[in-house]
Amino acid sequence: MAFQTTTTSAADVTHDRDGTHYAAHLRWFVFALFFVFGGITSLNDVIIPKLKSLFTLTYAEAMLVQSAFFGAYFVVSIPAAVLVERIGYLRTAVVGLLAMMAGCLLFVPASSSGLFPVFLFALFVLASGITTVQVVANPLISMLGAPQTASSRLTFAQAFNSLGTTVFPYVGSILILGSLATVDASQLSGAALDAFRGQETRVIVRTYLGLATALAVVAALVWQQRHSLTEQRADEVKWLRAFQLLTRPRFALGALCIFLYVGAEVAIGSLLVAYLMQINVLGLAEQMAGKHVPFYWGGAMVGRFIGAYLLNVFSPGKVLACAAGAVITLLAISAGSAGPVSGWALLAVGLFNSIMFPTIFSLASEKLGERAPEGSGVICVAIVGGAIIPPLTGHVADLTSLKLALVVPALCYASILYYGWYARRPL
Repeated sequence: MAFQTTTTSAADVTHDRDGTHYAAHLRWFVFALFFVFGGITSLNDVIIPKLKSLFTLTYAEAMLVQSAFFGAYFVVSIPAAVLVERIGYLRTAVVGLLAMMAGCLLFVPASSSGLFPVFLFALFVLASGITTVQVVANPLISMLGAPQTASSRLTFAQAFNSLGTTVFPYVGSILILGSLATVDASQLSGAALDAFRGQETRVIVRTYLGLATALAVVAALVWQQRHSLTEQRADEVKWLRAFQLLTRPRFALGALCIFLYVGAEVAIGSLLVAYLMQINVLGLAEQMAGKHVPFYWGGAMVGRFIGAYLLNVFSPGKVLACAAGAVITLLAISAGSAGPVSGWALLAVGLFNSIMFPTIFSLASEKLGERAPEGSGVICVAIVGGAIIPPLTGHVADLTSLKLALVVPALCYASILYYGWYARRPL
């Protein structure tokens, strides 16, 4: 059986005072969830250069970190949506948080093994929990307010996501990259290599053990709120039927754009440290380059607060198209220039990324009604773009250069520009 929320928005206070109180209260819990899963996801940008160095990986191989992580969205999204129907939104969020905690704890055996695939498995489990939480959070925040302001509200929620992506990489750079040894792993073998990897991966373990403790606290807090949302049973949904939504052109194109957007955003973020370390860009040391990653995600945070206002004034589709056009321009400037201009042009992409996910999500989900949870599940499957586009970008970088590899995300943003213009008028 499915669950359907009956909580009302602040705009509906005259209809259901209790429901309005619960809605306003729950928004902050949902904002907290966005902060948590956004921050942990962005840590991949920090551990990629660490693991690349320790296991002497190519760019394409290092991007398997993102493949393992975002592959979970493809595997877990629909089961997570089914779980929402079975036990409700907040209980499902707790399940997701506990899975995230389990993934963090798996970094302990990963470090002991000294094997790259074991790290990938830990990341997959961690991402499975994040996927579950995100399947809950996206439609829930849309429901906790007036339908006509859903894009604005989801954009505001994504600002908290970006706050997490700004804070976590900076701290992670200090904790993880700050201890990077001067030893070249490629010059070691046998027991010496195993000992070196074990020593260097312990800093990763300590970071994720701290996260596991924090996740346990958040899970306990959300569990305490499990009765705050009034839910009632609805008709059972056959989830394979959810993909029938792809017969709707606007929804199908939106899902494709989520695939392309997530892939492009993750690809750029994953390469940022290596990109900024290049002599012809900023020539930074690894830790300092890692400390610049928050500028990319911080731009997204600032942009989302601005976007929350702009989306109330202008057509969401037109705002999306303009943002995608700005990103394409910045990528061209970064690839075609050198020095600070090249580096900061790429970092500025985050500012215009800010409104893309929530706007695409809202445009694609428009008029879905009670099928919104199905749509959220299908769209979360599309986040698997983060598993496919980054390795493709890394492969191009291995064959050419990091600058030329920017053509891959540029093509993704060109498609998003088209979708924004296509969906500029309301249904």
